[in-house]
Order: sequence, then structure tokens, then C-alpha cells
Amino acid sequence: MLYRFLQVLFKIVFKIIFRVEVHNKELIPDETKKLIICGNHTSNLDPIIMSAFFDRKINWMGKKELFNNKILAYFLKKLGVFPVDRHKNDLKAVKTALNILKKDEVLGIFPEGTRVKEKNYDSIKAGVALIAQRTESEVLPFYIDGNFKIFRKINIYYREPIKIKKEIKYSNEELEEISQDIMRLVYGDEIKWKLY
Repeated sequence: MLYRFLQVLFKIVFKIIFRVEVHNKELIPDETKKLIICGNHTSNLDPIIMSAFFDRKINWMGKKELFNNKILAYFLKKLGVFPVDRHKNDLKAVKTALNILKKDEVLGIFPEGTRVKEKNYDSIKAGVALIAQRTESEVLPFYIDGNFKIFRKINIYYREPIKIKKEIKYSNEELEEISQDIMRLVYGDEIKWKLY
């Protein structure tokens, strides 16, 4: 109930102060699909605005530093956010992500791992592709266009969803390349790897 209350509240607020417009909503897979949404990350408001304008609840993977404050950690967990250590292979975070998708809930990931002003595909690890393949989930890329200045328009663009074949055994390097290509879809760049 807390999530739904905040979702409605922020949707109203953001609609007024950022004039948010959502594009290509028809590309969003239906509620029967296991789904990972992932996109670019330039502001702390990114997960909030995405959650406000996405019908299903999104369980976000967030940097572990957010959980250092016990009060903030309590509310983040109530809202479905869970911690990840960005500096190592965090098996606990991966297990949590897998469990979310096994329950047919939505997982939200920012593959760049931190807020960035310029895209850098080399920094993107295998995580998104690995989790998507293991759970046979669709990946819905999105792009947030805007600088979050008051009364400046924010556009959210959904891209064509993709699914990674489970029967193919990819190496870790190949999964990294696939994750990088997912981010190329986010930014609207030409892909370099075979995603399907």
C-alpha cells in the first residue's frame, strides 16, 4: 500500500513539475511475462520517476551505500529496493534478483551501476544478460531524456523488448557483450552482438 500511495503521489507531482511524457507504452510486455527493465542513469530521481509511471511494482537493485542509514534502509526495503555491492560479484544480490523474477515480479536495474553523464559501454558487466537468461525473462530497455530541472520536460522512451535464448551457453565475456548491447538499445545505438 505504501508503494501504491507513493506511486500515485509522485505521478501527480512529476506530471506537474516535469511534464513527463511516456512514449512507446505499447512495447511493454503484458503482466504474465517475467520482466527486467533497465535503462540509463543520470539522476537519483530515475528509479522514482520510472516507478511512478510504470503500472507494475518495480523491485530496484540499488547500491549498498543507500542502506547505511537504518531508517532509509527500512523504507527502501518496504518499497522493494534491495542492495548490491557494485565493486564485486554480489551473489546475494543476484539470488534476490532471481527470486523476484521467479515470483513473476518486475526487476529494475541500471546496468551502468552509477549515475553517468556520458555513456561508457566498457563499464557494463554481465549481470543483466545473466539474470535474464537464467530466468527466461524479457528485458525492456528504457531511455530517460531530460535534466530534471523544474518545468523542463522529461521524456521516457521504451525500446523493443528482447529475450535471450536459455539453451545457448554463453561465456561470461559473451554475456558482458550482450549486456552492453542492451545498453546500446537503451541509447538508440547500433548493436554489435547477436541478442537473440
